[in-house]
Amino acid sequence: MADDNVISSKPAEAQQSASVGWEPELAELRHRQALARQMGGEERVARQHAGGRLTVRERIDRLLDAESFHEIGSIAGKASYDNDGNITSFMPGNCVFGRGTLDGRPVVVAGDDFTLRGGSADASIKAKPKMSEEIATQFRMPIIRLIEGSGGGGSVKTIETTGRANLPGGLTETTSFDLVANQMAQVPVVGLGLGSVAGLGAARLVAAHYSVMVKDISAVFVAGPPVVERLGEPRSKQELGGWQIQLACGAVDHAVDTEDEAFEAARTFLSYLPSSIHDVPPRVRTWDDPHRRDPSLISAIPKVKKQAYHMRRIIASLFDKHSFFEMGAMFGRSIITGFARLDGWPVAVMAGDPLFEGGAWTADACNKIIRFVDMAQTFHLPVVHLVDCPGFQVGLKAESTAVIRWGVRALSAINQTTVPWCSIVVRNCYGVGGLGHQPVGRLCIRYAWPSASWGSLPLEGGIEAAYRAEIDAAPDPEAKLAEIELRLNRLRSPFRTAEAFWVDEVIDPRDTRRLLCDFANLAAPLRTPGPSSFGMRP
Repeated sequence: MADDNVISSKPAEAQQSASVGWEPELAELRHRQALARQMGGEERVARQHAGGRLTVRERIDRLLDAESFHEIGSIAGKASYDNDGNITSFMPGNCVFGRGTLDGRPVVVAGDDFTLRGGSADASIKAKPKMSEEIATQFRMPIIRLIEGSGGGGSVKTIETTGRANLPGGLTETTSFDLVANQMAQVPVVGLGLGSVAGLGAARLVAAHYSVMVKDISAVFVAGPPVVERLGEPRSKQELGGWQIQLACGAVDHAVDTEDEAFEAARTFLSYLPSSIHDVPPRVRTWDDPHRRDPSLISAIPKVKKQAYHMRRIIASLFDKHSFFEMGAMFGRSIITGFARLDGWPVAVMAGDPLFEGGAWTADACNKIIRFVDMAQTFHLPVVHLVDCPGFQVGLKAESTAVIRWGVRALSAINQTTVPWCSIVVRNCYGVGGLGHQPVGRLCIRYAWPSASWGSLPLEGGIEAAYRAEIDAAPDPEAKLAEIELRLNRLRSPFRTAEAFWVDEVIDPRDTRRLLCDFANLAAPLRTPGPSSFGMRP
């Protein structure tokens, strides 16, 4: 047993050193972290604020739950030293990333620091954004990219700073874009464009399940105005890649007025999805009565076939109150897509919109459908389709945009899904496009409202073609046309189709919510975690 009265034989200096421990090294760590938190310095931070933009660290603090951010690589950068080995200057890497929680859920966040070389590769350490993607995949967490700048793609100055020109993709570790693209089939990805976003940064923004711009401060382009102007096309940032341009063409999903609204949109989007494909979307009870009946639904569809109506009002009535989260509202506008809840269960929603192209599927609408149903399949979301589709768009515009090719791809995407599917035919379901009202070859739930009508072609316009000889031979062609229309309209009643059991059931529109909630509860135990039979691509 040791004698407590024995005096230590350690020299005094050693005892003093032991009491100090590693405090000098920890002091240096804190000093380096403080230098990194200065980002590009006071002047560049002030310039960032003067442009109406937050810094990357302010963005992370506002996005994540309070004090939940654990930064990784906090002191990675480029340092200079004096002859004694003391650090004299430090430029941190312009990617700030780490783990945190969002509404209690673990996520990865990676942001570009525009105060350091405008977010370009000259100030980047490529391993940092790469690791952010790897952590998200390995530990099955959503990733949120806060993008401003070229996102590590480099600039013209890179030639001088490296002494050579980059060959795009010349080395596998150059961009790690394979990780960015492959994330689409693994975990939910959100891209927030929070300033000027170009080149690889723009690619990282759109390689997401959900992308958002901030209206007054964001612009997204393959190459910015200086490059485009040299090619003979002088444009401002907003003219070239402002939110109105990018939302209309479908490159970006949504635009908001402030950065805080962008962060809130990210939170809401992720609330409908699982953390990865290895889980299922969570139920969030809203306490909206699943048996609620809306009397207005009985007259929601006009009896006049050519009269439009507001599909979004029907959506608001059928799903849990205030739960509909629309995606891509400005693109492919004849189809509405988004997430909603039924008795708390999250579902993917598609709905025809007769206010645009009469609800006909355009090439843009078909592209929108492909991406959306692929996302539903990837993350195990049952699909509810409110059907009003008179078929594919017709005419020169349709033919010149290859609507039939994109339409067939949309039909294929729908038929490849294995998630539970429920269709409500509220009005039109015609032609080849009408085939997309649900997958074929497997059991799906399908209802029809009394306002539903379907066929190979709409009667309007089709009668003149099919009965041309009979009409022309009649003493009164207009009366003959009216007679044929009356006869055929009687035959196209949904009740005639239901007699032959070619449609599952004709229902009272006011019962639709109850039946949809029944569907969501039936579908919930069928959701199967794991990889889909095909991976979603950007």
